[in-house]
Amino acid sequence: MPMTLVIANKAYSSWSLRPWILMRHFNIAFDEIVIPLGREESRAEILLHSPSGKCPALRDGGVSVWESLAIIEYLAERHPDCAIWPREKAARAQARSLAAEMHSGFVGLRAHLPMNMRRPVRRFELTPEAAADVARLEQAFAQARKEFGDGGTFLFGDFCAADAMFAPVVNRLHVYDVAVTPPTRAYMDAMMALPAWLAWSADAAAEEWIIEKYERA
Repeated sequence: MPMTLVIANKAYSSWSLRPWILMRHFNIAFDEIVIPLGREESRAEILLHSPSGKCPALRDGGVSVWESLAIIEYLAERHPDCAIWPREKAARAQARSLAAEMHSGFVGLRAHLPMNMRRPVRRFELTPEAAADVARLEQAFAQARKEFGDGGTFLFGDFCAADAMFAPVVNRLHVYDVAVTPPTRAYMDAMMALPAWLAWSADAAAEEWIIEKYERA
């Protein structure tokens, strides 16, 4: 029986995108349940699947996992045949460090530039906090690529959990037309060319739900 991944709107839910794109990329079978945000009944519906009242949540038989990074770690244990984390120890340690930094950091960027998969590409002025986050992102990307990324187009060569954690940031940098270096732009283009990314984007474009607070000018 396939696992079930419970997610929120694909247009806006950055946390849902992370495990979804990872599972699709590695061909891990799952059913999905989409619960639109911003409705009176949204939280009650999510609580049926996630004790935190937030998406995403994963159900695998009698096992329940919620929160994106915990889901990714569970999938890595469940599917050791998939290179969800880099195989080499030093690369894996750095990938996990970056994933954790993304999980808890970059607050200025995330607050100022909400994820919106449907937004037309338009420049949006950055706050000093958001600009500082972009500078740190580019530093982190460059370091990972220099030390471990020679074998491919992603942070650690091949697509892995660290890339999944930064996927929503790629959307933000793209749709708000943030000025980045050519290597960062190349990494963004590689991410946005993934079949899993294209599938998520198509589903997001087809959604009818609109949440105004995510619709920045």
